[in-house]
Amino acid sequence: MRKIKLSGLLVGLCLIFAVTQDSFADRRSYVWTYEYMTMPAGMWELEYYLTTEVPNINKSNINTLKQWLELEYGITDNWDVAMYQMWKFNNKRFENDSEYDGFKIRTRYKFGKKGQFIVDPLLYLEYIRDDDFSKPNVVEAKLILAKDLGNLNASYNQIIKRNLEREGKTDHEYATGLNYAFFSAFKFGIESKGNYSKEKFAIGPTLSFSTRKLWVSLGAAFGLNKRTDDVQTRMIVGVPF
Repeated sequence: MRKIKLSGLLVGLCLIFAVTQDSFADRRSYVWTYEYMTMPAGMWELEYYLTTEVPNINKSNINTLKQWLELEYGITDNWDVAMYQMWKFNNKRFENDSEYDGFKIRTRYKFGKKGQFIVDPLLYLEYIRDDDFSKPNVVEAKLILAKDLGNLNASYNQIIKRNLEREGKTDHEYATGLNYAFFSAFKFGIESKGNYSKEKFAIGPTLSFSTRKLWVSLGAAFGLNKRTDDVQTRMIVGVPF
């Protein structure tokens, strides 16, 4: 019941903003991969994330559902900041539980203008604080490289995630995608994500569409080995104001 109420609240917030605004600026073409894009100066955007993780498709009732609510703001046309609030729901074999999962603060900075370099570079830095204060703080950095060739976009994210403790653990991850804009409002592509350190790799389709009020991106990733969850899905809804 708590899960349903929380989902309804977050979706309701998105819909409320959707009917009062008529433009968008930070549309995501992928669900795990970032592109060469930041919020324009002075603009706000509310984003809602819904992610599911199914370790074993033969036991699909055992899964994790995550919900994030992100508020982002453009400081300049090349620099933005955002804050996430996170919730997690664990559906287990004999019981279910839900919890507040902490918060994240992130900033992005893009260099130059689109097309100025061979690829378009952007830096991403994020601080992650788990709700369990006994767990270490985490910092995540991403080097984002992207290129548009007409209606075709290619993006690659090199990711470093490190625990902020003495001799903290460091993971090296990636996310990458390729998509094509069949119309200005509709994009379809393929996306891959993984963790080099843990040898986890997944791949799947991604689509994105937009209206005058909001944009929505949907994606699925299917595990390529036994170390990886069999299926992961994600939906992102973005509404500017």
